[in-house]
Amino acid sequence: MIVELNREAATTTSRAPAPAADPVVAVLGHQSRVAGLPQHLPSGWTLRHLTDVDDARPGELVLLSGAKADDVRRARAVLPRATRIVVLIDEWAPAELVAGVLTAGADVCVRGGHPAILAGHLVACRRRQLSERWAALDLAHTA
Repeated sequence: MIVELNREAATTTSRAPAPAADPVVAVLGHQSRVAGLPQHLPSGWTLRHLTDVDDARPGELVLLSGAKADDVRRARAVLPRATRIVVLIDEWAPAELVAGVLTAGADVCVRGGHPAILAGHLVACRRRQLSERWAALDLAHTA
């Protein structure tokens, strides 16, 4: 992608971030809760099951299925700050659990339900992740 950053300059540059590879959702926890998720994710998205939070790779969306606040704290301590953490909890989980996982560092907490709802939250997280890359682009030196 070539973007003209300064119309006064005789050259163009590709200082904009390169398009990201197809998104990966790295799942840790109860696998049965996310069994129907792949059918609701956009084309090109993949699901990868983790055995430990340390197995997550940079740029992946981390989905903690059935996590508690301590699980989120551990994940947030291990993963890069830019990593999006989505927590899937039971439909009947108390409000204290929702507040606990969000306070511990989860970006999103989704109560169990239809996989399409979870997929929608994951897509929104990915959009925020990409928009932060663009926002971090330093255009000040081109002015």
